Amino acid sequence: WTSHAVLDVEPDDTYWCAADIGWITGHSYIVYGPLALGTTSVMYEGTPDYPEKDRLWELVENYGVDIFYTAPTAIRAFMKWGQDYPKEHDLSSLRLLGTVGEPINPRAWKWYYTHIGGEECPIVDTWWQTETGGMMITTLPGIGEMKPGSAGPPLPGIDARIVDSGGEEVEAGDAGYLTVDNPWPGMLRTLYNNDERFLEEYWREYSDPDADEWVYFPEDGAKIDSDGYITILGRVDDVINVSGHRLGTMEIESAIVGTEGVAEAAVVGGDHDLKGEAVYAYVIVEDDYEGSDDLRERIVEGVEEAIGPIARPEEVIFTPELPKTRSGKIMRRLLEDLASGDELGDTSTLRNPDVVDDIAAQVGDD
Repeated sequence: WTSHAVLDVEPDDTYWCAADIGWITGHSYIVYGPLALGTTSVMYEGTPDYPEKDRLWELVENYGVDIFYTAPTAIRAFMKWGQDYPKEHDLSSLRLLGTVGEPINPRAWKWYYTHIGGEECPIVDTWWQTETGGMMITTLPGIGEMKPGSAGPPLPGIDARIVDSGGEEVEAGDAGYLTVDNPWPGMLRTLYNNDERFLEEYWREYSDPDADEWVYFPEDGAKIDSDGYITILGRVDDVINVSGHRLGTMEIESAIVGTEGVAEAAVVGGDHDLKGEAVYAYVIVEDDYEGSDDLRERIVEGVEEAIGPIARPEEVIFTPELPKTRSGKIMRRLLEDLASGDELGDTSTLRNPDVVDDIAAQVGDD
């Protein structure tokens, strides 16, 4: 249903979900949804920059892809490489774009809308999890108004709410914790051979078992506006405690990526003698820019203006890449180890393990 209603997949479409098939998005939206609807799917094994950085747009043009679904991580890489690569190809077959995997900041959203969709394709910014099985929060194309950076309202039948620490719904404009208060199709039932951990991990925070009231807590922070649109702020455990102030990493990263010349950023907390924990930012610049002192100053000013001086990065480290898993997730744990000078943990799941040594050398230079 979500493949049909959100991605607008029809049997005569040529649809491409450019995700790793081993990731849940690959299961649900490369295999199950498109096959159930009888559509033609593009499947491609390889990287988006080989043999050239226009590889994806070459395939879109060659096969007449009309629906394209990818992750903000990939979009930020496209931004870094520049608009000339998609400009070399006819992308007029596209009629709908989607994002999945993490919140997308407004600047990346607008780049995607302008340079890939030609300002004509609706974008569906979908929030969901491996544990939910399918999409939960997103606009419906042609029905819901798009708001860059905001996923949208819950899908029909999904009882998603934003609550405070006491479980009460917050006012419009306020931030809180995302919860789901009623069952949904595709929901997880347990963890393999571990019912107790299943309850502890997902249900204990806001549920009242004695009253038979169960509330699912995905451990994401979010805010809601007066239209009922939900903006995902990131994992509640992705928090840096600076001098007693709890700062969300996604909010700081969004402020950094809003700086002209920045393609991608990862923010972590590192040990600090006075503050206890400080903000360390790892930044990838767009291809036409260099990691200069001027850009570093503009990044710091942007964070202070958007959030406040308390969020000022202690260090801004420029790097050509970030350590990522095959599905495109940034391994912030390794960046935390680097910031604190700790011994690095397991790097076996990285698709680019060499980048850790490069970043370590850059940290040493800075």
